[in-house]
Amino acid sequence: MEFSTPIANCPTLLGTLRQTLRRINAQHINIEKLEAALRDLINEYKRFSLTEFWGQGQAAIADGTHMALVENNLLGEHHIRYGGYGGIAYHHISDNYIALFCNFIACGVWEGVYILDGLWQNTSDLQPDTLHADTHGQSEPIFGLAHLLGIKLFPRMRNWNDVTFYRPQKQARYQHIDALFSGDIDWKLIETHWADMMQIVLSIQAGKILPSMLLRKLGTKSRKNKLYRAFRELGRVERTLFLLRYISETSFRFSIRAETTKVESFHSFLDWIAFGGTTIKTGDPVEQSKRMKYMDVIANAIMLQNVVDLTDVLHEMRSEGFEITSEQLKSLSPYMRENILRFGKWSIDMDEMPDPLRPKPLSVAA
Repeated sequence: MEFSTPIANCPTLLGTLRQTLRRINAQHINIEKLEAALRDLINEYKRFSLTEFWGQGQAAIADGTHMALVENNLLGEHHIRYGGYGGIAYHHISDNYIALFCNFIACGVWEGVYILDGLWQNTSDLQPDTLHADTHGQSEPIFGLAHLLGIKLFPRMRNWNDVTFYRPQKQARYQHIDALFSGDIDWKLIETHWADMMQIVLSIQAGKILPSMLLRKLGTKSRKNKLYRAFRELGRVERTLFLLRYISETSFRFSIRAETTKVESFHSFLDWIAFGGTTIKTGDPVEQSKRMKYMDVIANAIMLQNVVDLTDVLHEMRSEGFEITSEQLKSLSPYMRENILRFGKWSIDMDEMPDPLRPKPLSVAA
């Protein structure tokens, strides 16, 4: 099937396609199927050794970007920072660039509440244990919960000098940096509620509740909520240890900044894909979430194809005698778009099947 006339010039054909796609989306596509498609794309992507030069898949980066919504729907709010009405597409991407998970959330919520959900709901072969974010992706309770879940939280901290550092004991003193500390840890509080905290962690691991459900509850910051205070106290320990490393190791700060830059590049790539306009016109929360996942499926499919094409070209270059180094491969990215027909090609041959993916390992010059 091939269209010789531009589809935009055929209102009848355009209307028929629109209705067909709407029917397919309503009757045959749900969030579970879209997430399964994402999982399959991620697993195929992971098979290519080229992606290992960008990251080992042990870290994920979380960040949100504003998505415009039509007025008068349940999720939409006016975002102060972005200056517009809409919601937040909160993405988790792997350190090798592929998108792992996406949540569509309201502008008014603290993004960090959802930071752990992306790792917990990701069922692909990439299972990171390190999580990067910006300042909005952290708080003392989040640090505490992440530690108990076995997740290393390494955010990019802005104005870290305004954050409280805590001493292990009130009488502890430190040469040169003692002025940083203005509080001390209540170990008794952690010990008293340790069993309750572990019970919650086991419930999360068993899939009974999501981390965001707990963090929304703990986000009340109620002084009467003893469980909140216990998670906050443990988080104070972990965040103080993180901050001490953050201010003392230049390479550590550089690596965090380098990783968080990847998610900003992903948002730019996603904006390029959404050429039809970024405003979500539906008021149905399920359809809003599906819209985000549709875009992630397209983004991951493009990244997979780019990795396939790059791998073939690199093998061809090696066969022609070109020397390829690891530094050269690290400078590449699957966010290439010059080779992509952005508006598609309206030509479909149901009898033509693509060749199976056969990843070949890449060798580099010493």
